[in-house]
Amino acid sequence: MKLKLGILLIITAISVQCTGKYDIIQENIEHAKAQLAYLIEASEADDTLRIPSTYKFGEIEFVPTDDWVSGFFAGTLWYMYELTGDEYYAEKAQKHTEILHDIQFLKWHHDVGFMVYDSYGNGLRLKNIEGYDTVLVNTAKSLATRFRPAAGIIQSWNTDNPAQWQAHRGWDCPVIIDNMMNLELFFKVSEMTGDPLYREIAMSHADKTLENHYRDDFSTYHVVDYNDETGEVRGRYTAQGIADESRWARGQAWSIYGFTVAYRYTAEERYLKRAEEVAKYLFETEDNMPEDLVPLWDFDVVEFSNALPENEFLYNNINDKNLVKAYTEIRDVSSAAINASALYELYWHTKNEFYKEKADKIIESLSTDAYRAKVGENGGFLFMHSVGSLPHSLLNIEAGRTTSHNIDVPLNYADYYFLEALLRKGRVEKDENPIK
Repeated sequence: MKLKLGILLIITAISVQCTGKYDIIQENIEHAKAQLAYLIEASEADDTLRIPSTYKFGEIEFVPTDDWVSGFFAGTLWYMYELTGDEYYAEKAQKHTEILHDIQFLKWHHDVGFMVYDSYGNGLRLKNIEGYDTVLVNTAKSLATRFRPAAGIIQSWNTDNPAQWQAHRGWDCPVIIDNMMNLELFFKVSEMTGDPLYREIAMSHADKTLENHYRDDFSTYHVVDYNDETGEVRGRYTAQGIADESRWARGQAWSIYGFTVAYRYTAEERYLKRAEEVAKYLFETEDNMPEDLVPLWDFDVVEFSNALPENEFLYNNINDKNLVKAYTEIRDVSSAAINASALYELYWHTKNEFYKEKADKIIESLSTDAYRAKVGENGGFLFMHSVGSLPHSLLNIEAGRTTSHNIDVPLNYADYYFLEALLRKGRVEKDENPIK
């Protein structure tokens, strides 16, 4: 396999030299083919399908089907099929999609939108496979059980299980900005079935997020806690950022992406306006982004790491405050990839070249050796340098659970959103709608 992959890359390099033109999309496709060959082989070893999530300490980490990232690998394979037209990837994608069958009945967390839409949703869109529509509808029904009418929102996490960390934060009905990403499932199912309920829930959630999740500068909090009986906001916090008042990078990316999607399905100008406000804040405000547009995992990590005792944040029980300072320079590729994908769609809706320019710059940056893995390395994942939940990871490290952290590692959703961004880039460059 290594010989074949080496020949493939040599051919690609010669082609670029001969034509004198560098095709960044095609070059990334060839790189993805080479890397995913390793990852597919590992995920199907011993005729057992596994879901790869990251690579650390020299090993690929696999997750169960009910993990929030379980749908991204199948989605990555569907995007490879879309990018290449090669039925091989469609066959692999279908296999890795259908191991997620039981998720449609999962009701104990909100991430089913990620899990099922990225897998079954893409499979339905690309291959119209029988039964996939039923899975989407059933999943929407399950997710709808988490809608809290008094507050008008979809509850993200349960808080009644003492075995889970969420039960120890004092929250009643927490909602995270990530939850905007699950609304696409509702919008799509409402279109498919003609049932307005799902669209109404999605819009209610989006409107409450508009109202309660943002600071005056259009940065977003990670967590807003509601009283689910009165709808009152009890407080605003973080779970994965450096501090409650910090700007966790991936949360800002979910924000742009989520409201751009909401506008796509509703044509409501308030959603487009918010997506633009966030995008302009992130990319026009000085010092928010480094030159290459791949953000620190939290925009405020340096400032807040120097004042931890004075801030309430998830890891206020860490004994060694200096432990945090070891992670003040780490970037998050996953946030950059999400931003790029969202910006291409935002460009299409507005025809504002600013958004396309920023998305193109992100793609260029991620295509360098600084972020993209060398073929045969990184466990087969496309990109290095992402961050899951650094606060939880630090708690694990201090407790001696060193293998539990996701700091500065590849993450499967970084690969997924990068390939999605490549697809969208290719379409907008042809003056085509990036969403198909």
